[in-house]
Amino acid sequence: MAEQRVTRRRTSTQTREHVLAVAHDLFYWQGIRAVGVDKIAAEAGVAPTTLYRLFASKEDLIAAYVERADQGYREWLTQVTRADGRSARERILALFDALLVQIQPGTCRGCPFLMALAEYPDAQVAGHQQAVAMKTWVHAQLNELTRQLDHVEDPALLADHLTLIMEGAYASVQALGIDGPARQARVLVETILPGEEIAG
Repeated sequence: MAEQRVTRRRTSTQTREHVLAVAHDLFYWQGIRAVGVDKIAAEAGVAPTTLYRLFASKEDLIAAYVERADQGYREWLTQVTRADGRSARERILALFDALLVQIQPGTCRGCPFLMALAEYPDAQVAGHQQAVAMKTWVHAQLNELTRQLDHVEDPALLADHLTLIMEGAYASVQALGIDGPARQARVLVETILPGEEIAG
């Protein structure tokens, strides 16, 4: 009996995720405006009509790309700063240690949310709104951490400073590399955080 070859087709959900993963890489490394829908379809190995069945327009695809990046970033930051017995100071420092790893060349071209905001300044565009929501959430997480520190007169101000350092690391690494100012981010954070109390 001749052996029958069974070809498994992706489900609609699987195809959507595959296309979105391809779009994510292309948008991130080559630029959102620079990459057309036809190129994404070709790279993903699907017909443009299939892509448009999954995403009604390029704007919808961009919004899904930012949302996907958002989910990954929230998971990363939540895991790095999880409340697992470490002090708030240790968790903040761990975040900036992890940031230095994240922005290494080959894995980072900069912050995808800053890039989305730069390419789509229109506040009415869904991708822009999602990027703003992401930045707002990160700032809120830093506020939550600084409120848990001892001997801080103005936790909100400290959270602003931490946000500026984080944003500066992402922005500077694009032009000046990992050996530029970005490498000072963790050291700078350590200098502005209150020291740990020594139990005695």
